[in-house]
Amino acid sequence: MTVEQTTMIPEATVDPRFSSADAKPAEWSVARDQLRDAKTYQLTTVRADARPHQTTIAGIWLDDRFSFSTGRGEQKAKNLEAGRHVIVTAGNSGWDGMDVILEGDAVDVTDADRLSRLVDAYRTKYDDWFGFRLEDGTFVGPGAVGPILVFDVHPRKAFGFTKGDTFSQTRWRF
Repeated sequence: MTVEQTTMIPEATVDPRFSSADAKPAEWSVARDQLRDAKTYQLTTVRADARPHQTTIAGIWLDDRFSFSTGRGEQKAKNLEAGRHVIVTAGNSGWDGMDVILEGDAVDVTDADRLSRLVDAYRTKYDDWFGFRLEDGTFVGPGAVGPILVFDVHPRKAFGFTKGDTFSQTRWRF
């Protein structure tokens, strides 16, 4: 099973302020691969009192959206009750490669078909480490108290910071 069906090609521009003189826009396919292949991500949400909150998460890139899950009692779930704007980072801590920062809005996933596909994608990507299952149309996991919340992040824009011989900052608008 493939965990990706890509149709979206966003508009790309290079910001010359943060790029080498000869930099060209990075290919969206490279950024998309980083979003698809990373095992951990940083999710930034905003608390009800406007303070930022960042945490490490696992996630899935599927159908031009980034998906993640959380328990109802977790801080990120509480933050998402107050506002849905999020940032997802798939970084590379080395001095080469690309860091990808995705900005968008987190939307509840309730469609049973999408949830089923995400269960399969998590199982494949993480060797079933999380043990997610779909029971009666609900996303569940071992040890979870109640259903697990699942969100899709619909991208508005993304940034790719390419490092190495040539440095560039590419902005993609969706």
